[in-house]
Amino acid sequence: MKKILPFIGLVTIMIYSSISYANAADAAKGKKVYNKCRACHTLAAGKHRIGPSLNGVLGRKAGTAEKYRYSKAMVKAGVGGLVWDEKSLGEYLKKPRAFIKGTKMVFPGLKKPTDLANLIAFLKEAAK
Repeated sequence: MKKILPFIGLVTIMIYSSISYANAADAAKGKKVYNKCRACHTLAAGKHRIGPSLNGVLGRKAGTAEKYRYSKAMVKAGVGGLVWDEKSLGEYLKKPRAFIKGTKMVFPGLKKPTDLANLIAFLKEAAK
């Protein structure tokens, strides 16, 4: 019994720390990360710049924003079933050209996992 109590305590600490890590994404910090996106993207519905509007991006099939001319590779990804969710968007934003070979997006990617999580948290709130 004496050996089990420290083990239970350790497991409890691990569970709480993993929960707090999972909820660690900060939309306010994500807004700052979004500044890297602003030159090419907007959050206004139907308003595009060099890149498509990010309004409603989460849950949208890749390559389907109206009145935006996507690369063939992005359209093909959408036809193949790619839908932007937290996981796929996070993978794409790490290294866009590696995730979708032939994409027009020249952005090199976000290296820090916290920046990715924060940006996606911001987009969940701001790009509805």
